[in-house]
Amino acid sequence: MKHKAGILWGITGLCLILTIVFWFWMNKVEVKYEEVTAVVTTTSSREVVNKNTHNRTTFYEVKVKYENKEYELKNVHGLAGYNKGTKVKALLANGKLYANIEGIKSTSPVAIIYFVFLFSTFGMVMASATYMSKVKNKKLENR
Repeated sequence: MKHKAGILWGITGLCLILTIVFWFWMNKVEVKYEEVTAVVTTTSSREVVNKNTHNRTTFYEVKVKYENKEYELKNVHGLAGYNKGTKVKALLANGKLYANIEGIKSTSPVAIIYFVFLFSTFGMVMASATYMSKVKNKKLENR
């Protein structure tokens, strides 16, 4: 049983190391985009309340027009400065418009791999800790 726990913690450590490596790669990735000027057509916000914790989360939606085509502006963190008819700076990448470069970086393949390892690390920590507590409880029962 100790051997199995060691393997679980080893996988956890490997996931953590890979998470850190991919975090650095994600932040160094060079993304290709074009800075453009778009015109705000509509804005809206929607608040969602978690029924269990009563925490509120606000989602912002900004639609802009660029070259006679309407886009949803991705990665908007607030509505300040996004009034109807206002010209705003946007970043065009992969056929989508983003409010900032972080929105582009977070959808890159390296970022997706980073998030996979991030959640895997969390899951492995939980699994390893749970297994260790079961092993300790079993030892106490055998006494």
